[in-house]
Amino acid sequence: MVNFDPYQVLNIRPTATHDEVKQAYRRLAKCFHPDSHNKMANHDRIAQLNAAYEVLGDPKQRQGYDQRQTGAARQATRTTAAGKHRPSQASRETDVHLHSWLKQVYSPVNRELGQVIRQLKVEITQLAADPFDDQLMEDFQTYLENCRTALTSAKASFQSMPNPSNMASVAANLYYCLSHLEDGVEELERFTMCYDDYYLNTGRELFRISAKLRDEAREAIKVVL
Repeated sequence: MVNFDPYQVLNIRPTATHDEVKQAYRRLAKCFHPDSHNKMANHDRIAQLNAAYEVLGDPKQRQGYDQRQTGAARQATRTTAAGKHRPSQASRETDVHLHSWLKQVYSPVNRELGQVIRQLKVEITQLAADPFDDQLMEDFQTYLENCRTALTSAKASFQSMPNPSNMASVAANLYYCLSHLEDGVEELERFTMCYDDYYLNTGRELFRISAKLRDEAREAIKVVL
């Protein structure tokens, strides 16, 4: 496979431990496996993930691959700064795609998710003063409606263009963050109808998981960039 980099496919550092390799593979496989009924399911991506894991999941194969890459890197250093080759057309197109995705997808989605997540604690604190106060409950319901609007906007941005292959892990975390927040809003809406703390606590837990997924997306971007 031309320019096949198993580390890039699994979106991990070359220094990743064996356990980290397995975790990365399992997470991405759940997103892209055709049997997952996930919108991100993709036969080609699964084939790439399997090929990457076949190399990195076997210590001997991984060692051999790393040694070959080290040799190739040493050979590449012979090119002087003045004589560096211009980026290929494919490389330039990849960079443009990445820049566009970060600007048109990641940035607006991350912003919308952050606004929804951060406001929950404030809204619950205000409602806790008296959950049976009509005005406080109305304000909380307005917040949930605003959450729905923000998540709809975030989902539209997320689906507006395909993610670059090296952003697969970032996109997966954003997808699951969106999904958990939608479920969380539904649980909180159930609470407003019956005042059962079970739904309130479930909604808060889903928001907590969403916040963690959003943080993981940001960390995954740092690995790539």
